[in-house]
Amino acid sequence: MTEEDRLTKSKSAPDYYLRAEGITKVYSNGTVALKEADLEIHRGEIIGLLGENGAGKTTFTKILSGLLPPTKGRVISPRGPVRFKSPREALSFGIGMVYQHFALVGTFNAAENVALSHDHPFSPIQLTTTKKKLQELMDESGLHVPLDVPVEKLAVGEQQRVEILKVLSRDVDLLILDEPTSVLTPLEVDELFSLLRRLKAEGKSIILITHKLKEVGSVTDRVVVLRHGEMVGDVPTAQASTEQLAQLMVGKALEEASSAVELQDKGLPAGKRTRANVRTKQPVLVVDGLTVKGNTGEIAVEDLSFEVYGGEIFGVAGVEGNGQSELVEALTGLRHAESGSASINGKNILGLDPREIYMMGVAHIPEDRWRLGLVLPFTLAENAILGVQRWEEFRGPMSFLRWGKINQHVRELMDRFEIRAAGPNAPAKSLSGGNQQKLIVGRELAKDPHIVVASQPTRGLDIGAAKYIRDLLVEMRNKGRAILLVSADLDEVLALSDRIAIMYEGRFMTIASPSDLDRETIGMLMGGVAVKEGAA
Repeated sequence: MTEEDRLTKSKSAPDYYLRAEGITKVYSNGTVALKEADLEIHRGEIIGLLGENGAGKTTFTKILSGLLPPTKGRVISPRGPVRFKSPREALSFGIGMVYQHFALVGTFNAAENVALSHDHPFSPIQLTTTKKKLQELMDESGLHVPLDVPVEKLAVGEQQRVEILKVLSRDVDLLILDEPTSVLTPLEVDELFSLLRRLKAEGKSIILITHKLKEVGSVTDRVVVLRHGEMVGDVPTAQASTEQLAQLMVGKALEEASSAVELQDKGLPAGKRTRANVRTKQPVLVVDGLTVKGNTGEIAVEDLSFEVYGGEIFGVAGVEGNGQSELVEALTGLRHAESGSASINGKNILGLDPREIYMMGVAHIPEDRWRLGLVLPFTLAENAILGVQRWEEFRGPMSFLRWGKINQHVRELMDRFEIRAAGPNAPAKSLSGGNQQKLIVGRELAKDPHIVVASQPTRGLDIGAAKYIRDLLVEMRNKGRAILLVSADLDEVLALSDRIAIMYEGRFMTIASPSDLDRETIGMLMGGVAVKEGAA
């Protein structure tokens, strides 16, 4: 074949599935999210898309999936330029995205939510077909969810599975996953990655947005790195070291970036190595015989008893959906307890409303920062005083709010907790996920609480933000505060906790020192298999 023939064939049959050229996105508030970003996507490959929070990863993929239009640039396919006006148009083309912010109808069950993305969603034939397809996908992927329960009553991890199943049911050619593993167990992650490899073998294209470099190394073919809206790296995974990727992501010196990767992989914050022995003689939190029902009326927490002392991090690990969310909600006044007792420094908290518990020195970092942690249309200043707006320093004559003092407080939070935002009047929805989480943590820790109830505190955060939050928790522990840490990240729980409880079906299978539990034992306990080793 001559060179002219090869060029002719290349023009008639491009070897890419989709190509983004010069994509720039400038939001209405002037924020430049993307600058001249290029990416070529081939069939039968898995691309890892890396970058810190706010780097532009989600904006870029929202443009590919039809949710946002680019300010400048174009997306082309072998058939010519494409410009999707909606995600439905992108789905019809063969592009599906699982968003970090779930797009589910809370009152609908899983089958109905999945059926919504199809034509004639609620016809008996379509619902029957959808349920059959879902069952096949769940058996194949291992991502099981109850099909007849309203999704608003499902745990966050289960809702994530519904989102993934919804897109997989459309048999897309390009599957985009935004932090899909942040609410999955290690076993579910393995099953998901096995599914992605099968889809790749079938010729599908996959973009995996993640902060976890171990995941990139285990499942991707190519790694693309965004930093401050610019594509700064595009390398084959086999040729990329974790040090190189970290340096591309965070723009730091190689040694510093490598240290950040090591800390992320091992879950070890710097403060862990220099902890002070400050555990109090008396517990701060005492829970005795606590029983709590879930959203569907079943017993979610059953006759649970434990204590958390000042100067310790008490970690709770387990597969999501085993009562962790209900436990946290009962202790923070968001859910009624059926029986039992719980007290903070000897004072009962069950039956009190969240504000009363708040005023007793309890800080709550919720698992769902968008539903429970922030009011997204509110400004940073408005969000920063939620729950403390009655502080005397924020009130003037006739209880009018003193916005000058409040804005000063917010600027101090921005400096202390490294919150990147335009200013106190910027809407919370304009912040990246990591900065939203820092705002919540800053607001809660600024109260100098007696106990911090932290549920999934680093979910979806990049290396730097996750390490920063973990260091803050360790710092609070070292100051003698009590920390109740609930996390689906097993490495995080093992690295941070002084004692760890494994939760299964509303009960603690064991409470032990992390050093007494190996991963095999933990896996068995998380699956409900009682073992003698490490039991306390």
